[in-house]
Amino acid sequence: MKKTLEEISQADGRYDAKALKFVFDGLGHTISRIRSEEEEPAAPRHITGAELAQGIAELAIERWGRLARMVLNIWGVRNTRDLGEIVYLMIAHQWMTAQESDTIEDFDNVYDFEEVFEKQYRFEPQ
Repeated sequence: MKKTLEEISQADGRYDAKALKFVFDGLGHTISRIRSEEEEPAAPRHITGAELAQGIAELAIERWGRLARMVLNIWGVRNTRDLGEIVYLMIAHQWMTAQESDTIEDFDNVYDFEEVFEKQYRFEPQ
């Protein structure tokens, strides 16, 4: 039987279970965004580590705005390598899949959290 995200988080000890859930949600967000940008719906395709990291940043900003970096930090996520560590933890527990060409290094230095979540953040008046 597949372990829950809470069980995986507790056994691993590095990241809050909420971080694992958020990364999983980020995959769905990224797939939806890519599909919406396609002119014609194509067959499902592989999502790269960089694409997933970017999609996670978009979702974090959408959900928490300027607090995104703080929320992720509270959960133990401080850089894009941490996102990769979570992805590969979830792959090991069959929550996600990877291709042979994928590596955890695909998540190294995709972007700087301070730059994306703070310096580049723009308030959108509603």
